[in-house]
Amino acid sequence: MVLRFKFKSVPKVVLQLVILVLTSFSLSANEGQDKTEKSAIVLAAFGTTYNSAIGALIDIKTEMENAYPDTPVRFAFTSNFIRKKWHSRQNDQEYRLAHPEVPENFYQVKNVLGTMADFQNEGYKNIVVQTTLLTHGEEFIDLRAYVEALASINTVKEKWKPFNKIALGRPLMGTWGTTFEYRTDLQILADALKADIELAKKNKTALVYMGHGNDHLSTGLYYELGELLNETYPEVKSYVGLVEGHPSFDTILKKMKADGVTQVTVKPLMVVAGDHATNDMASDEEDSWKVMLTNAGIKATPILEGLGSSDAIQKIFLRHLADAAEEAGIELN
Repeated sequence: MVLRFKFKSVPKVVLQLVILVLTSFSLSANEGQDKTEKSAIVLAAFGTTYNSAIGALIDIKTEMENAYPDTPVRFAFTSNFIRKKWHSRQNDQEYRLAHPEVPENFYQVKNVLGTMADFQNEGYKNIVVQTTLLTHGEEFIDLRAYVEALASINTVKEKWKPFNKIALGRPLMGTWGTTFEYRTDLQILADALKADIELAKKNKTALVYMGHGNDHLSTGLYYELGELLNETYPEVKSYVGLVEGHPSFDTILKKMKADGVTQVTVKPLMVVAGDHATNDMASDEEDSWKVMLTNAGIKATPILEGLGSSDAIQKIFLRHLADAAEEAGIELN
């Protein structure tokens, strides 16, 4: 039996109410479907307080936005100190006027959990977190713990689950596992550093990289990178040392002395040329690498430029992002 309604007999106000309810239900259903499919990118960086160094981070973000123009990309800074520093500048009108290059969102930058919560609140259910860290060290292990914790959340009703899929892109120097061989990532990085080799060759110097490192989780990656650089570019002697951990400054200084090196070009093996590059590497303080090299009889020419300023490095981060999204089945547009 088919029920037929004669709308002529239905009061106009009731008919309008029915249409409004049906339309709202339809929009709500469509909205829910869109939310399930919406993807976003969290660019998780340690951060920097130096306005002169933020360009490297912005360039990486721009590379991702150009590759996926319909997918939002937002920063998350993992350093509590750096986030607080930017927050303290939010109402400093003098600073803001003096530094128009600083994006507005830096003044409200959040950690990874806060940035992901914002995306979830806006209906983004699939998130790719891409780090700008160099290694699978202490900070990356902590970052992975956050991501895995959020990804593990299950609810009684599937529709209330905060995220459908979450992926974490590997660091610049790769990570452990069989899916992406870290030695391959190291070789790709060595290839991307060709411009630095050419600069040292032009200057007729050896090349020294200063990385940050970590006393707690020291790995052989930096030794291997130095080995690969010298294998790939035998025409220039290359040395990789760390502020913390191994190989230390003293270790590479002994090698330089044994090799008869008298002049070096020094660059930070860091995404941004911020505090460590400015003070630990290039300053006139007695414990800076420039001064210690000079005192050791080696002329040092520091270059304050972070890895993130290199187009080749930006493309590596973009590749790691794409790999993570593909592996998790997340579509980025």
